Amino acid sequence: MSGEADERPGVPRGERGATAVTDRVVAKIAARVARETLSRFADSSGHVPPGRRTPHVSTSVRQAPEPTGAARDAESAAGLRAVLGEARLHITVELGYPSDIGEQCAAVRREVTERVRAWAGMEVSDLAVSVERLHSAHTRHTDRERVR
Repeated sequence: MSGEADERPGVPRGERGATAVTDRVVAKIAARVARETLSRFADSSGHVPPGRRTPHVSTSVRQAPEPTGAARDAESAAGLRAVLGEARLHITVELGYPSDIGEQCAAVRREVTERVRAWAGMEVSDLAVSVERLHSAHTRHTDRERVR
């Protein structure tokens, strides 16, 4: 069956087009993965108000150059999946406190890097996770008061 696709008349194989992944798609993937990852930390997620649980992601995507025929054939022969480009991400999160902030940020970096590679075919060259705000049981009902 795979031989039929190469034999069909029409546009030659090298001229059929390319897959491009936009900044917006990578940002949505990263936000979803970060939210899912942070939800596994029960000690932290319970303190963050529902409207503040979605991480904010800014991203910059650079598309990979189109491989030449020889490079494409070598990747196919080796069973490798072509990398579609490179993404740089900055994820801003709000976390519950007290909690292991370092562990949560490391988990977000690890999961986002793995899943952006798997789902979008993009290498993550730079990923920064920033904590914008910490929420505790004492600050849950107001954003203006300071806890002493």
